Amino acid sequence: MLKKSISILVFLLLHFTLAASDSVYETFLQCLTNHTNQTDQISNIVYTQNNSSYTSILRAYIRNARFNVSSTPKPLIIITPLQESHVQAAVICSKQVGYQLKIRSGGHDFEGISYTSYNPFFVLDMFNLRSISVDIDEESAWVGAGATLGELYYKIWEKSKVHGFPAGVCPTVGVGGHLSGGGYGNMLRKYGLSVDYVVDAKIVDVQGNILDRKAMGEDLFWAIRGGGGASFGVILSYKIKLVTVPAKVTVFKIEKTLEENTTDMVFRWQFVAPTTDNNLFMRMFLQPVTRNNNQTIRASIMAMYLGDSNTLVSLLAQDFPELGLKIENCIEMSWIDSALWWASLKTGTNNPPDALLDRKLDSAKFLKRKSDYVSKPIPKYSLNLLWKTMTELGKPELVFNAYGGRMNEIAASETPFPHRAGNLFKIQYSVNWEEAGTEIENKYISQMRSLHSFMTPFVSKNPRSAYFNYRDLDIGINHNGKDRYNEGKIYGEKYFKGNFDRLVKVKTMVDPQNFFRNEQSIPPLPSN
Repeated sequence: MLKKSISILVFLLLHFTLAASDSVYETFLQCLTNHTNQTDQISNIVYTQNNSSYTSILRAYIRNARFNVSSTPKPLIIITPLQESHVQAAVICSKQVGYQLKIRSGGHDFEGISYTSYNPFFVLDMFNLRSISVDIDEESAWVGAGATLGELYYKIWEKSKVHGFPAGVCPTVGVGGHLSGGGYGNMLRKYGLSVDYVVDAKIVDVQGNILDRKAMGEDLFWAIRGGGGASFGVILSYKIKLVTVPAKVTVFKIEKTLEENTTDMVFRWQFVAPTTDNNLFMRMFLQPVTRNNNQTIRASIMAMYLGDSNTLVSLLAQDFPELGLKIENCIEMSWIDSALWWASLKTGTNNPPDALLDRKLDSAKFLKRKSDYVSKPIPKYSLNLLWKTMTELGKPELVFNAYGGRMNEIAASETPFPHRAGNLFKIQYSVNWEEAGTEIENKYISQMRSLHSFMTPFVSKNPRSAYFNYRDLDIGINHNGKDRYNEGKIYGEKYFKGNFDRLVKVKTMVDPQNFFRNEQSIPPLPSN
């Protein structure tokens, strides 16, 4: 009798939920129709859970397979705007029906917060708003938030072979999230961050208005260049300044294991990579690997030099003899081919750069990421302890990204991104796996946390800083209740240091009711 009663209750709850969903959908759709051009086919951009295309739309831009399982909370509705007025209407109508609105551009947020929530929510997916307009005479471009970095690089290449943009090495990253959270890549020592080259923007505010830089004012414009756009509105597009690149750049990759004096190379890298010629960026990967049935550590240095190979070899022979760089290790290529090379895509005359246009839909991997900043070199004896820890754990890897150069010349308050002068390099903690399941996920995430804990003595303190675009819910979650400011301050000061309170003031000014919110958004000040 009890089982029968429970079955009836579950049926009634499910029936009620579906009925409520239908009611919300009808109300939302009517509101969208009222706030857009009557000739628009609004129903074609709104997907409910019973729409045959819903699952493919949702999965297309899920980049972390941890959130691509049946138990992951799903949006009630996905909106895929085709024009700016659709975004305006989506904001107005989500407020009207009382649902949280998550904003997704590329889906590379490592914790999936742009497309998951334990509260009822909609997803506004920006992938159709991907227009890119390049003006070489002005050395600028307007880029839609739904465009990818690969598409941006390709469009620049179409217009000029000696222009580029300082941004990330993964072509499928969405411009909207990358630029609003800081954005860095293999030219940061020469040019700084992506946000350092944002000169205008268009955003839909909480009232549904479209604002450019002049209309939004300098405080909000400051906030959305590194403080995350999704806390303040919906970024439609950014205007960026392009940078000049040589007709030929030089890249190389060198790998060594512990048996080949890796420790000496890694130790010396800490001194050279942040201080060498600003045209040179050297990224270092540290990975536990098996060689001849023995566990060891492999150190790989991938680098790009904005110049020719002879000059580079001469430079590193003097600055970094432990690397042992030879001319045969170097490859000279165009800047656009270097974008392919960094992304492990084929380069050369038979491999045109249109590979950068591949969005690799529905290609999620299981992963977890964390980050740290280092201001003092890690001692050699501590590196040996690190190798022991990494081989015992077995799976997590480290990526060291050199700072210095232009990063030392820009004030920490210039943009919300504060991690400038004084940092030798940033660490990305990385673990990927293939198997699904809670047990295996907990195992690898536990390994990651253990490695992060081991590194505590060697990284920044008070606060222990982190990079906003490497989202990590371990460092704090906001439940967006009465204690939202104090909860936000925990992760906010790690991401933004002294800029956090200025971001809070901007948030309070433009969105005091906290409509634009997520698990790590900027909170407004408590209202009286």
